[in-house]
Amino acid sequence: MADIRLHIGGVEVKEGWSILNIQPGPGVDYVGTCTDLSAIPDESCSEVYTSHTLEHLGYNGELQRALKEIYRVMKPGARLRVSVPDLDILCRMFLYPDLKPEERFEVMRMMFGGRVDAYDIHGVGLNFPILSGYLTGAGFHNIERVAEFHLFKDTSSFLFGGHPVSLNVRAWKPAV
Repeated sequence: MADIRLHIGGVEVKEGWSILNIQPGPGVDYVGTCTDLSAIPDESCSEVYTSHTLEHLGYNGELQRALKEIYRVMKPGARLRVSVPDLDILCRMFLYPDLKPEERFEVMRMMFGGRVDAYDIHGVGLNFPILSGYLTGAGFHNIERVAEFHLFKDTSSFLFGGHPVSLNVRAWKPAV
């Protein structure tokens, strides 16, 4: 059986990892969306990582479908690492009275998407309780918040005004 370490939404090539991205590009192994992982066999992934992709999905079915697909491709006992913009942090930042207008605009873009292309639109805002609820609903357990992953050079470690803006979470598919 395959042993895939899947990076959903990735662009950075790293040995031992396969990349799924909605757009083709150098190093992309699978072109498609995380709501349909049919190119990846059941229980073939020993690990799944996704940074700043799940917030692009709608909360009325797309996000749930993606998490069920991720769960399906993961081996029993496999780890999922998820990073999304932390809506709690972004809301506090947005309301900070000393922000300049251009800084407030950047915080708004982190909430709703940068709109640099047709895919860069956010469909859901997530904080730890909401994301945990979606993960639990998909079957994941031992869900925990962590400061950083230190896996890829991506937005999971992004700082705005010296403050982290990402919610980084680990969760596991139960072992059989």
